[in-house]
Amino acid sequence: MASEPHAIGPSQCRNCGFEAPGGDDAWRRIDVPKLGRMTQCPDCESTDVITSR
Repeated sequence: MASEPHAIGPSQCRNCGFEAPGGDDAWRRIDVPKLGRMTQCPDCESTDVITSR
């Protein structure tokens, strides 16, 4: 039985309110030592981003 792909809803910056689809190229990706890869807001550079499913 094949499983269906999980849909990712919109992601939103909790600092400035910027919103774009989760995983979209509008978001920046940064590598943070000891934390790994994180999503960063292109407007305010915050990493406080939430994604709804």
